[in-house]
Order: sequence, then C-alpha cells, then structure tokens
Amino acid sequence: MRKVIHQRFDCSLGTGLGKVKGRMFRIGHLGDSNDLTLIATVAGCEMGLKLSGVALQGSGVQAIMDHFSSH
Repeated sequence: MRKVIHQRFDCSLGTGLGKVKGRMFRIGHLGDSNDLTLIATVAGCEMGLKLSGVALQGSGVQAIMDHFSSH
C-alpha cells in the first residue's frame, strides 16, 4: 500500500515501528506544512488505501476538512 501511494501520488510514508511494524504507516513532512497540505496528504493516503483494496469506514478527508473549517 505504501508503494502504491508513492508511485501514484509521489507521497513517501514511513513504516510502523516496533510492535506495529507492517500494520500501520507514519506521515511526516519536511519543511512547511499547513491545513491544505495536510488535507492533500490525507487524500493521497485515502486514495492509496482504496486502490490497495482496503475497505474504509468513512472519509478521513471529510473529517479533516470538517475539523479545519470549524476553527
């Protein structure tokens, strides 16, 4: 799934560490980050999960947009 996200969206995700290795990924950034870049990162992850066949319960993108628009 991380490979799909990297190839399709040029977004490099870190692996899980220790006990969660292989069961989660990490999102990091280099340099500036703001609301819009974070929403785009979550969108890339969500699209990559869907392309990898992961069934999602809801939309992380919608949740983060709702969060940022309420402040």
